[in-house]
Amino acid sequence: MAKAADISTKRLISLAPENWVKWVTQISDIVSGEIINSEFQWISRESDVLVRATSPQFGEFIVLNELQLRYKPEMPKRMRAYAALAEEKYNLPTYPVLVNILKESDVEIPTCYKSKFAGLQARQDYRVINLWEVDVEIALTQPVPSLLPFVPVLKGGAAESTVQRALQILRADEQLSQLETVMAFFATFVLDSALVQQIMRWDMAILRESPWYQQILKEGEQRGRQEGRQEGRREEMLSGIELALEIKFDTEGLQLMPEISQISDLDRLKAIQQGIKNMKTLDELRQII
Repeated sequence: MAKAADISTKRLISLAPENWVKWVTQISDIVSGEIINSEFQWISRESDVLVRATSPQFGEFIVLNELQLRYKPEMPKRMRAYAALAEEKYNLPTYPVLVNILKESDVEIPTCYKSKFAGLQARQDYRVINLWEVDVEIALTQPVPSLLPFVPVLKGGAAESTVQRALQILRADEQLSQLETVMAFFATFVLDSALVQQIMRWDMAILRESPWYQQILKEGEQRGRQEGRQEGRREEMLSGIELALEIKFDTEGLQLMPEISQISDLDRLKAIQQGIKNMKTLDELRQII
């Protein structure tokens, strides 16, 4: 059985921080320094990763990296807050970067925050990188190892042969091989979970330890609550339940979907969705259906 791995954003970027900041900023002569503490006293959440950097043209500054599983409407305001807090704390200019991992259909993603109140204006620009727009060959041929675990969701990466190619690169390096957990997780979004297990020889239970997996379950709950119409909320919750069942119980779990799909009560669907996170067997789940 494969071992669990540290798959935090900080861990990914720390593999090759200089190559990462060159890629996200497109500043060719940038030199990375330390990855610094990103916890701010005035907010409860940490920004993902702050990297101290320098370049002959811009001098010393901070590259603020914010990775999001899916884009959220509050991100422009959050990027404004993080950039301001980083500048205040470290007394350095800040280059904010928002990296979105999974595509949301029909969502326009702004590249700046703007507000106007009582004749006063505020603006914060930031760079946006949508991974589904990034060509997979960048991850496979350029020295940006932090991108390798995301190969399945990159442009042109949703193919068995491409995932196998990336897996070979990961396993050729002992340090990178620890990141198989991340790639296995994202491969389940584009390939059948049974095929992912076959390619990677993974026990899918390993994926349930991933914070990415926990986030996708939470988002399923949030989406169900936020849909404007009841039927829309129901379909969104069913989609989240189906994904959770496939990841946790493989194809056996999906056999329950016809029965679950007949449920119209949103409270019952919510109970099922929340229950999947803690249940160890399908028999436990059948008791609440």
